[in-house]
Amino acid sequence: MFDSASLDHRIDKDTYKKEEPKLREALLNAQFDLAQSKRFPVLILVGGVEGAGKGETINLLNEWMDPRHLVTRAFAEPSEEERERPYFWRFWRGLPPKGRIGIFHGAWHTLPILHRVWGESSKAELEEEIVRVNRFERMLANEGVLLVKFWLHLTKKQQKKRLKSLAADPDTAWRVTEQEWKYARKYDDFVEVSEHFVRQTSTGEAPWHVVAGADEQYRALTVGKTILSALAERLEEKPSKKAKDTTPALLPSIDKTNVLRALKLDKKLGKEKYEKELEHWQGRLALAVRHKRFAKRSLVCVFEGNDAAGKGGAIRRVTQALDARQYHTVPIAAPTEEERAQPYLWRFWRHVPRRGKIVIFDRSWYGRVLVERVEGFCSEADWLRAYSELNDFEAELGEHGAVVVKLFLSISQDEQLRRFKERAATSFKRFKITDEDWRNRKKWGAYEAAICDMVDRTSTEEAPWTLVEANDKYFARLKVLKTVTQAVEAALER
Repeated sequence: MFDSASLDHRIDKDTYKKEEPKLREALLNAQFDLAQSKRFPVLILVGGVEGAGKGETINLLNEWMDPRHLVTRAFAEPSEEERERPYFWRFWRGLPPKGRIGIFHGAWHTLPILHRVWGESSKAELEEEIVRVNRFERMLANEGVLLVKFWLHLTKKQQKKRLKSLAADPDTAWRVTEQEWKYARKYDDFVEVSEHFVRQTSTGEAPWHVVAGADEQYRALTVGKTILSALAERLEEKPSKKAKDTTPALLPSIDKTNVLRALKLDKKLGKEKYEKELEHWQGRLALAVRHKRFAKRSLVCVFEGNDAAGKGGAIRRVTQALDARQYHTVPIAAPTEEERAQPYLWRFWRHVPRRGKIVIFDRSWYGRVLVERVEGFCSEADWLRAYSELNDFEAELGEHGAVVVKLFLSISQDEQLRRFKERAATSFKRFKITDEDWRNRKKWGAYEAAICDMVDRTSTEEAPWTLVEANDKYFARLKVLKTVTQAVEAALER
């Protein structure tokens, strides 16, 4: 795959001087059109062998384009804060919003390649990383991100010559560090691993562009023209409905049996027993999250449920057992303008807790397959592909040590109506009932189908759903508390 980039590609100075001003002007115009339309974000990844001009290329792009609409990030070894979260977290939070261009110097491809080169991972582990990268980039592409990936290449001879030349000149010697020489000594291993990685992660939605890096002028024009071509092509596309997703259609229900209707919603718990059990389980939860082993874990609690099912009350019984410095609650409503400018999961990624911390989501990322599906706020293709994307996200959390607890509080239609009327009649509860709540009751069947599909498709071994019979608040609150506590205790024993 690197054969063409190993050839002696060159551009003479006269050609460069003629082409460069026109390219800069065209890039600026395209960048301005992107900023005006705010239709999609652009993410440029720059990787390659040492000495191939990655830093110089990125600096040149910053010189050519308007820095007000350009964000550049360099990724080296993860910081302590980044190591305490899933691997992709530091890339998630650095994504450019719609209308802007982001440049990543090194990205999610860097560490998997280096770990394999230095013998810190196996071939099987590298293949697993390749699958994860492809799934992540597919998700970004489906969210509208224009991914432009460059691999700058040098032959072994070219690399050695360039590093020696830079090191010999007092004005450029600072560019060549011991790390560059260290990597150069592993050139053959690096190229073998990276060529395989680049080939396997060059996909239709996110292809790699391999560029010869020996000649600065050739490299600059090739990179600039590739970006311009990709950007112009996307800008010329007329906004239209997305192509139909290839996700298999959901199985139709041919009878009335489903996980919600199988629940026995009449389960009850007396107040005296409830108060006694509440104290016991709150104490166990408090001890579990203060245990020294929890410092290597985190807790993510997801609360979903019917309107008026008692999520708020259940959450309060959980937080009563926690140190306020250890947790925070994230209530989810309609996305803000800032959040709409990013991939769907971005507003949840940003709240992923550090190790030893707890985050409780009052409503969550499952809004895409519930309210957005039922109300038509997203396309069918979007909510169909969301199932696998949500599973991938939770798998990332679990692999990094997070305990993911997902609870759905279910009540009957009659109980919901009783609670709605009670809220409407009580002055200090009126804020809990809205016109939207009444409208949603008319779509009970559609929401029930969406909930059942959600449970079927996203209840995984790492992050199973717990359905809570919530007609009786005492029973529901205690079941929630038990579920959270037992999940944390089980994780501490593993």
